[in-house]
Amino acid sequence: MTSDNDRRRGLLARLRGRPAARSRGRRRLGAAFRLIAALTLAGGAYTVFAPGVQAQENPPLTGAAAEGRALFDVSCVTCHGRNAQGVEGRGPSLIGVGSASVEFQVSSGRMPMARQEAQAMRKPPVFTDEQVRQLGQYIQELGGGPQVPQGNLREGANLSTGGELFRINCSQCHAFGGGGGALSSGKYAPSLAPASDAQIYAAMLSGPQNMPVFGDNQITPEQKADIIAYIQESLKADQDQGGFNLGRYGPSTEGLAIFLVGIVALVFASLWIAGKS
Repeated sequence: MTSDNDRRRGLLARLRGRPAARSRGRRRLGAAFRLIAALTLAGGAYTVFAPGVQAQENPPLTGAAAEGRALFDVSCVTCHGRNAQGVEGRGPSLIGVGSASVEFQVSSGRMPMARQEAQAMRKPPVFTDEQVRQLGQYIQELGGGPQVPQGNLREGANLSTGGELFRINCSQCHAFGGGGGALSSGKYAPSLAPASDAQIYAAMLSGPQNMPVFGDNQITPEQKADIIAYIQESLKADQDQGGFNLGRYGPSTEGLAIFLVGIVALVFASLWIAGKS
């Protein structure tokens, strides 16, 4: 009798537990269904709105930049990559270098390079001024970076201040006369004689080869104008008051000239005097 009662109570307990188990199962199933629905909705929203977001992040190029891209794809993509991200062992990334770097490298004929060397040499330019501007505009819109200002880059310049700034910041490598000089590892500071105003300004902004970058925080635009004016109007002018410029390489050539001419002349003069006496 007792066992029959126990069986009845156990059966009733199991029957009471089944609805609770079924309720938990339904809750879990409902949660899974809601999660799948939320993921489906998020994926659909991304599919609908992602093209618009991408279009906003990559705005269309201007006309000049589009022309520059066409030139880039023909002449530069082999070394600098399809999106100017650079190719290891061939060419660096151009993202962020700005149109100033293009102005210096391309207008001076240093780019494109025929082969990898310790330093890109100045050559007759391959592109016209308009094509250089288009290439620079493409690189500028692609990744931003420093730009050479438009207009007269020497306006309101002070030659005296420019000379002082040149001697402090530039003469160590380019020599006091702007003739250039040797550096380490097969590199050199080039002569400033053929450089244009825009190329000098671009070099200060971009810091090509071993040259440091002189941003507007280091040398202000007004000071850059002073330096350019000093180079173009003083160093390049025929103002050798001494009669001989000795290559304008600074005290090295002057000391050599003094030794070869002065000391040798004194030795011969001494021998002549001794012979007469």
